[in-house]
Amino acid sequence: MTLVRVLHHGRPAWGVLDGETIELTDGMNGGFTGERTPFDARALLAPAEPTKIVCVGRNYLDHIREMGNLGGGELPREPGLFLKGPNALAEPGGEVTYPDWTESFHFEGELALVIGRRASNLTPDSALSVVAGYTCALDLTARDRQQSDLQWFRAKGADRFCPLGPWLVPHLDPGDLRITTRVNGEIRQDSRTSAMIFDVGAILTYVTRFVTLEPGDVVLTGTPDGVGPLSRGDEVKVEVEGVGALLTRIS
Repeated sequence: MTLVRVLHHGRPAWGVLDGETIELTDGMNGGFTGERTPFDARALLAPAEPTKIVCVGRNYLDHIREMGNLGGGELPREPGLFLKGPNALAEPGGEVTYPDWTESFHFEGELALVIGRRASNLTPDSALSVVAGYTCALDLTARDRQQSDLQWFRAKGADRFCPLGPWLVPHLDPGDLRITTRVNGEIRQDSRTSAMIFDVGAILTYVTRFVTLEPGDVVLTGTPDGVGPLSRGDEVKVEVEGVGALLTRIS
């Protein structure tokens, strides 16, 4: 089953993709309404309605090394977290304008998940049960501002800095999925989720010890090595095995 969020008659709507049609539902977790609409990739919206986007940094050893953050050689003992707001969401297949306040605009491809029900104090055994589905994310980053600013609010959380999609795939085992990021067709990142320091269950268990996750919230699980700068006119494609591909153009 594939869950999609689309623009239908000028309003956001959820549905289940069935071949070339979408069977509409009354919400992400809702029942069928009996209405169908033709599938049109141009109508796809980011498949989430979050109160917050929780992001994990430094979750792949090779990425920690490439960023020079290994320090004394020890791996992180806890997931390093930061937030993006709902304003950061951008639709699959959309355009993101290169900000005029950065000279180092970077791509970071990631596996993302969307929460399906309210979750607090999860355990590793129960954590995956709250996931409505998995998708692709592009964590856009103003790298120079990440290094210069006191917090990452601007560098990570600006408008449209989190393209998400193209849809949600429930019941996917996130333990060993291939993640690739291509820029203008060239592979720049190529790894597997089995290389994560903290797996999805560990991330959700950690986060929900002190933050309640609400239905529709998004969790980004970290990026592998290979991140790098973008230029105007670039096309970025993040692909997660078992999910599909998220395409974003930089204008």
